[in-house]
Amino acid sequence: MILFHINNTHFNLSNRRAIKSWITTVLGNYGKKPGDINIIFCDSAYLLEINKKYLQHDYCTDVITFPYTGEKSAKMDGDIFIDVETVRLNAKKYGQTFENEMLRVIIHGILHLAGKDDSTNEQQADMRNAEDAALRIFKGKQENEI
Repeated sequence: MILFHINNTHFNLSNRRAIKSWITTVLGNYGKKPGDINIIFCDSAYLLEINKKYLQHDYCTDVITFPYTGEKSAKMDGDIFIDVETVRLNAKKYGQTFENEMLRVIIHGILHLAGKDDSTNEQQADMRNAEDAALRIFKGKQENEI
């Protein structure tokens, strides 16, 4: 089950059903299916505290993923924390709409659950390609519903 939570921020995710379907499709492309996935939208201060406490990083980030199942598991369980404020700033920085940047960050967290890493330059390029492919799937699903 994919659940969305809002914590310490003013944010409204209007297309939840479409996003859940998209996440299921993307995970399916990796031979996975959603288990218990929580996507928590929060403010910068909240995610900074998580980053310090659990990862020992003293800086803001847009997304942190905590997988609770191993890569070999077919069912993915995990928590994905998304800093809405940083996503908004990054959208401006990268010349993207907020909605598109938010979708990219959501799927970035999902791809981490599916086993993708982004520690090296090569992995980062692979992650970006996977994000782009997933975003094309979402846009295709949206066009088919019109």
